[in-house]
Amino acid sequence: MSVKLGATAFAILATAALAGCQQGASSSEATLEAGQVRESELRAYCPRPALRDGTAYLQQYERGGQDDPNRLIFQAVISDTTRTCTTNEGSGVVNVVAAGRIVPGPKGRTGAVTLPIRVVAMRGEQVLYSQLIRHQVNVADTSGATQFFLSDPNVVIPGGIDRSVQIVIGFDEGPGR
Repeated sequence: MSVKLGATAFAILATAALAGCQQGASSSEATLEAGQVRESELRAYCPRPALRDGTAYLQQYERGGQDDPNRLIFQAVISDTTRTCTTNEGSGVVNVVAAGRIVPGPKGRTGAVTLPIRVVAMRGEQVLYSQLIRHQVNVADTSGATQFFLSDPNVVIPGGIDRSVQIVIGFDEGPGR
């Protein structure tokens, strides 16, 4: 009985404490310290990064061994994406993050692997930002997958972020490949 009463009292106190925090949130929004998030930023639209068809996977083969599974060096995949958005005097800034893994093939080896990952921001058909990042990943063991994380905190959106803005991320091997 006393455990149930204690849990009820805790729930009431927690609710009161949260209500008190929420009442003061909007009036103190203008006096936030550096690094704190404004309520308006929490409610603002922030486009989720999408993967275009054919750009979530990358396979690298030995020279002359294209599409031969016995000559595969590694396969890489982008498995998840996320982002955070902030507003800066008439523009928006998106920190785009991708997570993935590299799986060594029969010709896999330890050492640095360079993954060509492109981040693009568009408003309709207009390209606002496009950056090819040569992301280095150290493969320490060829018997299993190696995880990687990429963060591009510099995606600037002139004119601010609205629902017409799209963020796209994926592997980009460039022309001729």
